Amino acid sequence: MSGTDTTKESIKPLGGGAGPAIILVEPQLAENIGTAARAMYNCGLTDMRLVKPKQDWLSEKAIAASSGASEVLKSAGFYESTEEAIADIEFLTATTARPRDMIKTVWTPHHAGGELANRAAAGTKIGILFGREKSGLKNHDIGLADVIIEAPLNPAYSSLNLAQAVLVVAYEWYQASQASEAESIPYGITRPANKDELNLLFQHLEYELDTCGFLHVEEKRPSMVLNIRAMLQRAALTEQEVRTLHGIVTELRYGRRDEFDERSDWKNKG
Repeated sequence: MSGTDTTKESIKPLGGGAGPAIILVEPQLAENIGTAARAMYNCGLTDMRLVKPKQDWLSEKAIAASSGASEVLKSAGFYESTEEAIADIEFLTATTARPRDMIKTVWTPHHAGGELANRAAAGTKIGILFGREKSGLKNHDIGLADVIIEAPLNPAYSSLNLAQAVLVVAYEWYQASQASEAESIPYGITRPANKDELNLLFQHLEYELDTCGFLHVEEKRPSMVLNIRAMLQRAALTEQEVRTLHGIVTELRYGRRDEFDERSDWKNKG
């Protein structure tokens, strides 16, 4: 999953609206800020806000850790307090891995992704709070939030590092805000085989199976042919793969070098 195509542009969220601001409260290490910026940029987010970071977020360590997402670091804002960082935010969420003594709605990252995408599309300014590497957010910070986001992980070990936490939440927002296909096949220079091409392959294969005696039991032949066709249909063959299978069938029939001259077009055989 490594690698970046710098020729492509970032995809804009569906319905418009800006992505959520990622607010890191008192992050301790420059490398963690850098990797958090990388996680943000993976998901098209650029609004990083830093509340009293312990180290320089533009240091060589942070830039190197961002792996090409240095623009996020360069545009990051510095704030003296959480209140200052969220002043323009209209809907605030806070991430935590442990229960708090307060009554607040708790969302999973997956549910939060859809909710935040809908609010962003409506023009709401959204913020997501992430806490200190060792201790997370203080209750005071969480008390400022409208909703808590908590990832349902292994109860015996649910701790995430800062970049992981940012990526989990940002990924769910990104997926909810895009028209992403759950599954796709990159065809490259080929394409899906059409029905005519598949039927020609079936005819070729069935002719050779008849010739070699594989389909010799007359009463079983119709069901065997249907099963073979169903098997090949499930394979979702490409046009190139159909041509390859034609070649395979031909080679199995005429592949011996001493019979090379006996090759002929199967479609012309009686």
